[in-house]
Amino acid sequence: MHVRASFALGVALALSTAFAAQAQPAAPPPAAPPMTTPSSKELRIPFEKYTLKNGLVVILSEDRTIPMVTVSTMVRVGSRFEPKKRTGFAHLFEHLMFMGTERVPTGKLDAWMEAEGGWNNAWTSEDRTHYFDVGPSHTLPLLLWLEADRISSLGKTMTQEKLNAQRDVVKNERRQRIENKPYGSVELALPEMLYPADHPYHHPVIGSHEDLEAAQVEDVKKFFADWYVPNNMALTVVGDFDTAKLKPEIERLFGGLATVKVPPAPPATPPVLAGVERRTIEDDVALPKIVMAFHSPAHFAKGDADLDILGSVLDKGKTSRLYKALVYDKELAQSVSATQVSAELSSYFEIEAVARPNVSLDELEKAIDGVLRTAIDKGVTQPEVDRAKNDYETAFVRQLESVHNRASLLASYETFLGDPGFIAKDLARYRAVDVGSVNAAAKSHLDLDKRVIIRVVPRPKAPPPGKPSASKEGKKQ
Repeated sequence: MHVRASFALGVALALSTAFAAQAQPAAPPPAAPPMTTPSSKELRIPFEKYTLKNGLVVILSEDRTIPMVTVSTMVRVGSRFEPKKRTGFAHLFEHLMFMGTERVPTGKLDAWMEAEGGWNNAWTSEDRTHYFDVGPSHTLPLLLWLEADRISSLGKTMTQEKLNAQRDVVKNERRQRIENKPYGSVELALPEMLYPADHPYHHPVIGSHEDLEAAQVEDVKKFFADWYVPNNMALTVVGDFDTAKLKPEIERLFGGLATVKVPPAPPATPPVLAGVERRTIEDDVALPKIVMAFHSPAHFAKGDADLDILGSVLDKGKTSRLYKALVYDKELAQSVSATQVSAELSSYFEIEAVARPNVSLDELEKAIDGVLRTAIDKGVTQPEVDRAKNDYETAFVRQLESVHNRASLLASYETFLGDPGFIAKDLARYRAVDVGSVNAAAKSHLDLDKRVIIRVVPRPKAPPPGKPSASKEGKKQ
């Protein structure tokens, strides 16, 4: 171990003793009952789940095959929990969580972790915020201590300077990843067209410039105090560790965090489109694009898996229906995709197609509708469904190779369903899909008379300086 790494880990371990004493941990929880042995054909991630007295759900999955660990902290808060006029707060706080505390000065969280060979990241959706740390197994004490430190004290150490720095980062991220990205404006327009103004999915996750600019330190502290509490989180550890030794350490670091009553989630009624909602957006793009979206079942609800499979039937591979018709046979599209975008309250089925040069969006839309009408009226075939199911199952199982992905799955199942062991049931959803259920889902949810259609067209180019525009040119003599 090099000097810098040894120093970083030594500092964290020394600080952890004082931090744990300050936390006043509760008594260790009782051991969980032994798990039953599943059949050889059942897909599973071995784990143990228990809950600390303060409500923190802990999920441990010991795997000694490789010297790696992942610490996942999933918070049950996303953009749909944001108060009015404060959009973007969940994503803003994801950034603020890396700004340091009294024990870990700004920049040291990354520096100490990377010095030990680890790395971290986070992401925010409409429904949750996910933080994860990955590193060699010897880094586990450091990773856990860093997570416990920022959860317990970051809100108290928030300053105007930190807020200003990350507010500017998020605003620049919005400009770079959405506003100045080809076709990025669709990401801003689609939620407000699909969902009414009083629906918590109406605004994009990244929020608006106006709301971000209006954020005050006290607003941010309140958001942290409301949602970043142990009884609103799931802590998941996967990898090379000794469960018996780790449980007292988790209790020591996290057991003293106070339980806080979490605010109720904003109410939401199922969204309904009365007809076809259209919008045309001018953008700095070379080729026009069309985007269609239909309301569809929520994540894990009936029809959700069927529409995942339908998306593959429509767009995966050269023989898929949309690709073959639009890209290969008619040569109307440069690219095409069909995706079930799943979320906790409500999902949407999205189709995107970029037109080839000199192809009108009217012609492209008509061709897409032709493929969809055939799929809805005549249905897809069993071989198409079987191929899509096989592709999906292969990808589903392959993700288990990574300790990071396993931690993410366990945390997601716990957060959405209260069952970290849902993986076998999740795969069973897709194995149960057949041609009849896919065709029924298509008929039920792909109503061509009730959808959002966004067209993105190239912005007209301004004439060169000093040269009159075409509309002002006189007739040639």
